[in-house]
Amino acid sequence: MIHFTQTPSAEQSAETLAQAVAQNLRDALAKQDRATLAVSGGKSPIAFFQALNQIELDWARVNITLVDERLVPTQHTDSNTGLVRQYLLQNKAQAAKWLPVVSDEATESSLKNTSEAVAFALQHYVQPDVLILGMGGDGHTASIFPQAPQFADAVRADYPQPLLHTTPVTAPHERVSMTLAAIETTKHVYLSIAGAAKREVYDQAAQAAVQQFPVSYVLNSQKVETHVIYND
Repeated sequence: MIHFTQTPSAEQSAETLAQAVAQNLRDALAKQDRATLAVSGGKSPIAFFQALNQIELDWARVNITLVDERLVPTQHTDSNTGLVRQYLLQNKAQAAKWLPVVSDEATESSLKNTSEAVAFALQHYVQPDVLILGMGGDGHTASIFPQAPQFADAVRADYPQPLLHTTPVTAPHERVSMTLAAIETTKHVYLSIAGAAKREVYDQAAQAAVQQFPVSYVLNSQKVETHVIYND
């Protein structure tokens, strides 16, 4: 099921998403000791990160991690870990616990061993309570890319692990990504998109699950209520 919210601006989308996520985390913390939030990287979520880190919350009981990560050192300019540290783990959210996907000690050389990289990420994995997805212009979400050789495993209902290594083919860097099965077991799933071009891709993806648009597997899943936040 899809819940679609259109806002008048990127700022309003960021604030709407931040308030909704904060409430989901509060609700989770009312029932359990800790709550886990998984976020996506790239430049699009920065405004959301900055809105969220200002909100009052029992951040000391919140875990923050990534939906997917590029297999680059955490100091690399393309590292999502670095992005989250710079923009989300600030202000009030400094008290949150970081669940690493890539080790701070990892080097470009060591990360070529993708099975070891996935093993490290799995050691720190906690099933998210709240998950924020983005979508590329090609319809990919997380690091599930349409051309990736690992696509079939990434969308398998019975894939045994919540994370896998993916090769985007059309984008740089090997990746570690949550699988569709792991996304489907997350209670609160959000998709944040902006712009007419992405709206066009989204409209096609919402019709049926097709490999051309990996996000379509989330949007058309019977197990997921996806809350879409959109602005032109």
